[in-house]
Amino acid sequence: MGDVLHLTGPVVLDDDRVVGEAWVIGGRLTFDRPGGDWTSVDGWVVPGLVDVHCHIGLAAEGAVDRATAEAQAVADREAGVLLVRDAGSPADTGWVHAREDLPRLIRAGRHLALPKRYLRHYGRELASADALPGAVAEEAARGDGWVKLVADWIDRDLGPDGDLRPLWPDDVLASAVRVAHEAGARVTAHTFSGEALDGLLDAGVDCLEHATGAEDRHIARIAAAGIPVTATLLQVAQFGEIAGRAEKYPVYAARMRRMHARRYAHVRDLHDAGVPILVGTDAGGTIGHGRIADEAAELVAAGLPAREVVAAASWRTRAWLGVPGLAEGESADLVVYDADPREDIGVLAAPRAVVLRGARVA
Repeated sequence: MGDVLHLTGPVVLDDDRVVGEAWVIGGRLTFDRPGGDWTSVDGWVVPGLVDVHCHIGLAAEGAVDRATAEAQAVADREAGVLLVRDAGSPADTGWVHAREDLPRLIRAGRHLALPKRYLRHYGRELASADALPGAVAEEAARGDGWVKLVADWIDRDLGPDGDLRPLWPDDVLASAVRVAHEAGARVTAHTFSGEALDGLLDAGVDCLEHATGAEDRHIARIAAAGIPVTATLLQVAQFGEIAGRAEKYPVYAARMRRMHARRYAHVRDLHDAGVPILVGTDAGGTIGHGRIADEAAELVAAGLPAREVVAAASWRTRAWLGVPGLAEGESADLVVYDADPREDIGVLAAPRAVVLRGARVA
């Protein structure tokens, strides 16, 4: 059974429940005091953190080798992230499932896009838009219950008028989402523009990534449908730099600058309307892994209460993904802090201990 850990608490279970202490025995959590000896772990305990927009297996130039992907997963783990929804990766990271020492991984397969309508070497480029439903079926079969669509990207064929444009006709998009749902998978979509949102919402998409182009009417629709948005403020913080590299496309550059300037107000508007805001770093590509605390701090800087952000980074998103948090007999996946991160979001940057599947890994 290994060492018995005594979590001296407080132990935060969810929005409404905090208990004084708990124990880890044989990899499982219990609230019943055991006999024998144990090792005490002092501090505030929360269920393992969730990075809901992360790309293990991806770097700036595309897919990485297994050793690099492992290092990415370890960086996330050491930051307290014990559950990752991988929001698209060109690498096959199914092997992570067999690694007891790495975060639990929910894969979305490859990003689905069109030629020259996404970052090179990142997505699976389909020959035509009509191929989307079939590709969705294939990615649903390969992944872990999620499919990732690229809903919009710059159309450089428009020359100086190049700007963000939707990739998929509305009817094809609706068919693709229906195919995913029939296969038991959910669909999330990369979207920067407002133009892509109505088609996504009409199709019944399950989650939105970025959603930086959402206007008031879109926000009302998103809230009414209860669709979560992953704000990815670390990524949106780069929009100004992206605009600076897009001198040949002034319309697009101007849009990116506008979205960058209003990023905090935009996230605040979503939250105030009742849209669930998820915590995702967009790690991989140009953003390093292990930055969940930075993303959480950005959300608080935008005006979201720290309590809401911690809940979204932990037990609420675990429940939404169908992965247990801290409950009697469940896997002991938890993070321990010196103080209550719901009162000071900066506490997330310095875990005292990280316990994964009952083993202390940091």
